[in-house]
Amino acid sequence: MKINKKKLLFVCLGNICRSPAAEGVMKSIIDANKANANYEVDSAGIGNWHVGQLPDSRMRACGLKRGYVFNSHARQFTKSDFQYFDYIFVMDQENYRQITSQTQNEDERKKVLMLADYITQPANVKIIADPYYGNEKDFNNALDLIEDACQQLFVALETHNKSTNVI
Repeated sequence: MKINKKKLLFVCLGNICRSPAAEGVMKSIIDANKANANYEVDSAGIGNWHVGQLPDSRMRACGLKRGYVFNSHARQFTKSDFQYFDYIFVMDQENYRQITSQTQNEDERKKVLMLADYITQPANVKIIADPYYGNEKDFNNALDLIEDACQQLFVALETHNKSTNVI
């Protein structure tokens, strides 16, 4: 029986705050659930300003306090990501607009989803705001939302996988 590995990509503006945090949180959730064989997780930025850099030190510190190690290196989103990844999760409407503007067909467009759609607490949150120009509270708030969204996303993917991932 072959497992159909789901490939997830998290995208934000520069790939140094929100998307590497989402990547790290999701990897942690997957690892805790012993589901590593079922998933591949990565992150990318829309812009190339931070390519090769570690995540923002404030986000790394915020994550470390919660037991996460955010140590991926920033990379820029490329059009080939549409072919490689099954799902592309963006953080806000501007990310959504910029990524979907690069799609070439409806199948690619359908892969682009808002991570905030998976947030349960607080209700009615539509975006995960960029904490880059904010303070520690803003980074903690972003990470709170990312943790909730990733947990709910994992549950949704696992529920979906139970019926569709066997080839």
